[in-house]
Amino acid sequence: MNKFLDFINLSKGEDNKKAVLENVKSNISFRGANLWILACAIVVASVGLNVNSTAVIIGAMLISPLMGPIVGAGFALGIYNFELLKKSLKNLFIATIVGLAVSTLYFYLSPFKETQSELLSRTSPNIYDILIAFFGGLVGVIAITRKEKGNPIPGVAIATALMPPLCTAGYGLSIGNMRFFGGAIYLYTINCVFICIATFLIVKFLKYPRYMQFEKAREKQITVMISILTLILLVPSIYFAYTLFEERKFDQKVNTFIQNEFTDKGYTIIYKKVNYKSTPSAIELALLTKRFTHPETVEIKNRLKNYGLRNVNFKIRQDTTNLKQDILNQIKNDKVGVDKKDAIIASLRNEIQDNNYDNESLLSEAKILFPTVNDISISNHPFNTKEDKSTIVPVVIYTSEKTLNKADSKQLELWIKTRIKKNTVEVFWKKSDK
Repeated sequence: MNKFLDFINLSKGEDNKKAVLENVKSNISFRGANLWILACAIVVASVGLNVNSTAVIIGAMLISPLMGPIVGAGFALGIYNFELLKKSLKNLFIATIVGLAVSTLYFYLSPFKETQSELLSRTSPNIYDILIAFFGGLVGVIAITRKEKGNPIPGVAIATALMPPLCTAGYGLSIGNMRFFGGAIYLYTINCVFICIATFLIVKFLKYPRYMQFEKAREKQITVMISILTLILLVPSIYFAYTLFEERKFDQKVNTFIQNEFTDKGYTIIYKKVNYKSTPSAIELALLTKRFTHPETVEIKNRLKNYGLRNVNFKIRQDTTNLKQDILNQIKNDKVGVDKKDAIIASLRNEIQDNNYDNESLLSEAKILFPTVNDISISNHPFNTKEDKSTIVPVVIYTSEKTLNKADSKQLELWIKTRIKKNTVEVFWKKSDK
């Protein structure tokens, strides 16, 4: 037993307590070089978030001096040095204001205002962020108290991630999105507080000498205050973690449903939109070629309950014009190369702008001129020419019991050209469903 206790003894390899404390005090202040380093780190982190580059964000976290005053506050609480606590909190406040000001200014001036995935991930903190901050803080403080500092410090800077949420809060301010700002500041606060609590516990465990002596009642009061602050931050994060867990379960069920009912049957899905947070939750799909009748759609909806998807609004999109606009919006938010994304968006936008055909009005007029026509639909489609260049041509699909004779078919084509003011159209017939 003694060998085991000696094996896990945290006091082994510990540096001189006075030297550690002096080192902690020297890293608290944000003046001169530290302030410039912080401002530059904030800009680097903001650029990384702006261009969705994880590598750049990690680089910013490595050069950030934000850990100094947080660890200082934890040490101050552990040894009951309230002057040091006051100084640490003051410098943390200065660092936070500078960080917010620099990141807000950067995102305000930046021409790129899109909300990237790296930004979004810092707006919804949960219990896992608390665990990362707490255990990352423990590692950091243990490393600070060692004679051999070792390699943990850079890893702690990356794991606890103080810079990204602060920059995301600045992004929220710059675009006037208070939800982003609130979520990011909450995550930043969680990281600061739980690193501080981890530091406090290690300082108490290693029995650092007290700066001031208090009565038991006063010590208990301080402990109660720390416990209350912990609970205030813990309760919302547990709720967010539960919501995240339920959302992941929902996504898993949706993926199984889509795999079994569509993908495994050879249907190619070109558009998918899943919204867990709507009331009720919603699933929208569109397929490349397959078209479902109303009874088929109802039958698929009824099978949702077999996958545990009850009270879900399910819709299959089969209107090409509106669907293309949704695909355009989806591409904007996808992580694809900038040049490729711009090319796709430009192509789709040009197609959409010239693809606003009023199919209902066209059908009403067509039925007067061609009584046997039951339905008609027009939309733009790309065709390859002899020069191997893609051109957009309006495609007309009309449905009827029997195809129109040659004369009527020609008359329909001429009428469509005149009606939609196009020189070229392609007309196709589809047999009406009985």
